[in-house]
Amino acid sequence: MENTVIELKFSLDTFYFLISGVLVMWMAAGFAMLEAGLVRSKNTTEILTKNICLYAIACTMYLFIGYNIMYVDNAEGGFVPSFGALIGVQADDANHSLQSDFFFQVVFVATAMSIVSGAVAERMKLWAFLAFSVAMTGIIYPIEGFWTWGGGFLSKLGFVDFAGSAIVHGAGAAAALAGVLLLGARKGKYGKNGEIYPIPGSNLPLATLGTFILWMGWFGFNGGSQLLLSDKANAIAVSQIMLNTNAAAATGAIAALVVCKLMWGKADLTMILNGALAGLVVITAEPASPTPMFSALLGALGGSLVVLSIIYFDKVKIDDPVGAISVHGVCGALGIMMVPFSNTDATFVNQAIGLVCILGFVFVASLIVWAVLKKTLGIRVGEEEEINGMDQHDCGIDAYPEFVTVRGN
Repeated sequence: MENTVIELKFSLDTFYFLISGVLVMWMAAGFAMLEAGLVRSKNTTEILTKNICLYAIACTMYLFIGYNIMYVDNAEGGFVPSFGALIGVQADDANHSLQSDFFFQVVFVATAMSIVSGAVAERMKLWAFLAFSVAMTGIIYPIEGFWTWGGGFLSKLGFVDFAGSAIVHGAGAAAALAGVLLLGARKGKYGKNGEIYPIPGSNLPLATLGTFILWMGWFGFNGGSQLLLSDKANAIAVSQIMLNTNAAAATGAIAALVVCKLMWGKADLTMILNGALAGLVVITAEPASPTPMFSALLGALGGSLVVLSIIYFDKVKIDDPVGAISVHGVCGALGIMMVPFSNTDATFVNQAIGLVCILGFVFVASLIVWAVLKKTLGIRVGEEEEINGMDQHDCGIDAYPEFVTVRGN
């Protein structure tokens, strides 16, 4: 009877892990739709190509290299993981299957890389981006992920990042910022005298759909990070996490709406969408310990901050077409630093140390990779290709052929 109960719990927790992973995998569709809606129609096919290819690359690189670096045969408490056998051994006392653990972790890697895609959109060479995806998903992300989730030095320090505000979202934003700095802004985005010219997205219904898909997938992202469901305490914890996650997203959207109304007198849909995502990123650092009311406050802080952050990056001429650096980087940092207010195991000092280590390492490592790619493959398309659109240059197929009448619009 006891063995039957143990096997039932093992099966239930494994199934929960797999379903959570499926929800996070569905976030890849969310990123693809969000980015496709926020770029111009002439770049839609290329952005969709990047999103499906980066997911495939992430899964492959993490299978052959990344998972081993992050979790298997690593140096506990250290800075640099070892590189042992590629296949882990199932522990007899494990709560779930090793295969389900891999599947859940690999979709997180793809999420981090998806963040980069939107920030460098509309002017980066496809093959340079895919080459960077190999380095990011196979080496850079697994090393910094090992520092906390793999039992490395940040884990021993006491750094807390429940589901990846810094480890996933901050890392993706840091890699994106490094690429954007070397890449430069899109043609026509900024004037010689500091003017900022908006470049509207082509399909706001698609961007809104993408946001709802991401919102849905986040329940697997945060809820699955509890790792277990098969007993009363963990079932209650998962319920609390999902409640808090939803509350933060909702107030993030509302806060962005209010800030836009106060600043411009209008409801900017793109800011509202990013406000919801900002709330989700903030709560990801610690969705288990806050009360629902405090979670709502955290979401509102994120939704307010993201609007101001997007405006700031535009003023300093850092061109991020979808606001990814603000949503995932700035609001990810906010989430990390808010953890000690609800989790007494965390300290502001340790949170700051972990944040600086993760963002600093990923930024420097990414900057090196981007610089090498810039010197070899080149990372930016030519002016003519940018004007005509990435779809024709990289893919040879228009996403909306019936509506393309004049090349360059």
